[in-house]
Amino acid sequence: MSVEIKTATVETIRNTFSHTRRRFGDKAASRYQEASFDIEAATNFHYRPLWQPDKLLNDATRTAIVMADWYAVSDPRQYYYGAYVQARAKMQENAEHDYAFCEKRNMLGSLAPQIIELISSQLLPLRHAELGANMNNSNIAADGFGTSVTQMHMFHAMDRLGIAQYLSRIGLMLDDGDVLYLTQAKQQWLNDPAWQGLRRYVEDTLVVRDWFELTVAQNLVSDGLVYPLMFHKLDEHFSANGAGQVGMLTEFMRLWFAESQRWVDALVKTVVNESAQNKQRVQQWIEHWSHRSIEALMPLARTGLGEDALAAVSTEFTARLKKIGLTGAAA
Repeated sequence: MSVEIKTATVETIRNTFSHTRRRFGDKAASRYQEASFDIEAATNFHYRPLWQPDKLLNDATRTAIVMADWYAVSDPRQYYYGAYVQARAKMQENAEHDYAFCEKRNMLGSLAPQIIELISSQLLPLRHAELGANMNNSNIAADGFGTSVTQMHMFHAMDRLGIAQYLSRIGLMLDDGDVLYLTQAKQQWLNDPAWQGLRRYVEDTLVVRDWFELTVAQNLVSDGLVYPLMFHKLDEHFSANGAGQVGMLTEFMRLWFAESQRWVDALVKTVVNESAQNKQRVQQWIEHWSHRSIEALMPLARTGLGEDALAAVSTEFTARLKKIGLTGAAA
């Protein structure tokens, strides 16, 4: 008895999903492409939003910026939900190790009183600004158009919530688990004259209705000045004054900012390269919000690192804008 084994070749009918095939061709798509492009509903809505009856549920006219195709915007990090969660889990694991290391050895217990005062007055109130950034990016994700745009802002919103929690943990560590420093930080945010400029900036951005103006005001301008000043320049000051261990607790913020400014710059660059009208409007927003942000940070700089530190940060921010074809405001 003989057994004859035959093989059959199955020809692939198509190599990817219809939505990626229409955009990228009939070839294998990446996970990022599958999860990010042309999946937001654009037709056949059952109703218009009752709170905004002149708009569709997903409507590109919620911003003055005009794009032929909002999916021209892509994330240089190639983050979709799975990749984002894996990247943040690794960053959080490293951060948790640093926090546990500091807590176990009581590394903040040896800080000089002036360093503790600087942390209390310059860093801890920022947790309230981070919650404002969380709300702003949630609003952008709700009003924005195109999944490749809105998912970046939703990921960003959750990052800001995490950063606010890390700042809160620093306050708890300074006070052996008590909330005295966090209570003081809240009162500073509400009443300290040095913080009222930034508080007003945050509150004013909460009611900006144009979502792209909001991402310029929050993610480009405000973060582009606040993070280098409060997490880079302040860390340099701590290290120079024998408090380098504080940098272990804020390393997450510096790594996160270095990563996040990549997609912010890519977003803005794509938009301003679309048309002269887009570039002009974005430039106007940058000039307006840059002046507001520098004005808001000036009192904090005077009570903290000095005006020269803010001027240096402003110069660096202007250089960053120049790389994407825009100009900034001097401090």
